[in-house]
Amino acid sequence: MSETLQARLAEALAPLANPRTGASLYQTQQVRDIAATRDGKVRVTLLLGTQDDPVLARQVRQALESVEGVTDVRVDVKDAAQAAPSGAAESAPASKPAGGRTLPVMGEPAGAPKPPAPPTPVSYPGLGRIIAVSSGKGGVGKSTVTTNLAIALAQAGYRVGLMDADIYGPNIPRMMGVDAAPPVKDEKIQPLEAHGVKLISLGFLIERDQPAIWRGPIVMKIITQFLRDVDWGELDVLLVDMPPGTGDAQLSLVQATSVAGAVIVTTPQEVAVGDALRGAMMFRRVGVPVLGVVENMSYFESPETGKPMAIFGSGGGKRLADELKVPLLGEIPLHPPVLEGADRGAPIVVSGAASSAAKKLGEVALAVVRQLGVAAPR
Repeated sequence: MSETLQARLAEALAPLANPRTGASLYQTQQVRDIAATRDGKVRVTLLLGTQDDPVLARQVRQALESVEGVTDVRVDVKDAAQAAPSGAAESAPASKPAGGRTLPVMGEPAGAPKPPAPPTPVSYPGLGRIIAVSSGKGGVGKSTVTTNLAIALAQAGYRVGLMDADIYGPNIPRMMGVDAAPPVKDEKIQPLEAHGVKLISLGFLIERDQPAIWRGPIVMKIITQFLRDVDWGELDVLLVDMPPGTGDAQLSLVQATSVAGAVIVTTPQEVAVGDALRGAMMFRRVGVPVLGVVENMSYFESPETGKPMAIFGSGGGKRLADELKVPLLGEIPLHPPVLEGADRGAPIVVSGAASSAAKKLGEVALAVVRQLGVAAPR
């Protein structure tokens, strides 16, 4: 069985080429350290240079997942400049036969090659409990939910940090009403502060119209710098606003530090729920517990009758929570002042604290810290 699976893995990887060089990922050993267990768990290392497209990681994963007998796939992305001598992955001749390279099987007798250990996450005790807020797709209000949760926790007396890990679309500065370059003191970046929350975002460091055209290794470096080189002080909770999907930022965060849990944001539509499910399963695969689901834009309260109107469908968040066997942390109504407040840097828990949306978000914030067992402020 192991021989058959190894052959199938090689066949699946063979057609994949680096679009920049045209070379085969498999023959040039840009994909290497391929290992498989007897029950179909596969793990590979992908070397990416700064000019390589990080989409290659997804293509490798999808190719391996399509192989009959594969039950689980893990792709470890490494910086090509650090993992191999300069140019090694690219300089190997494209015509080099692949037959000489073995595909080791985990659990084989002594002598079988072993894959390298994944990066060891670094503990940052001063950051408290690190919580990733994520979504499967864009446009579901993930950043809006994150900012309001952070402020609600600060209002409740917790020491809160908010890290904007949405490298390609950093919206936290606008939503929190802060736009300035953070100062540096004693070689530490000083986080900015708004509404009682300490903040760091790439949006503070680049011009508003500057595109972040960066590959996976650079994303990893930025996230690591935000964790290590920012003077956060002592926090109870650090919320991390993730970009949509299951890409480099999510992988970088869980490789860089220990994440206490993930909150998944969705809207009621099935399209959003399906994407959110994939995002939740990604966190589970890397050992991060899913704390619960937040359904945003759940309903619209009629101004005339006050009755809820399910504009985007209903029940999607509950179905997702049931499938994941986690709590539905809250259903946030579609409330126009939420959008207006986000655009002008006045989140709804500040600008409309008496609204039903603000109250729901406050309940979600407290439910999250209860899930983690974070002690209430004294």
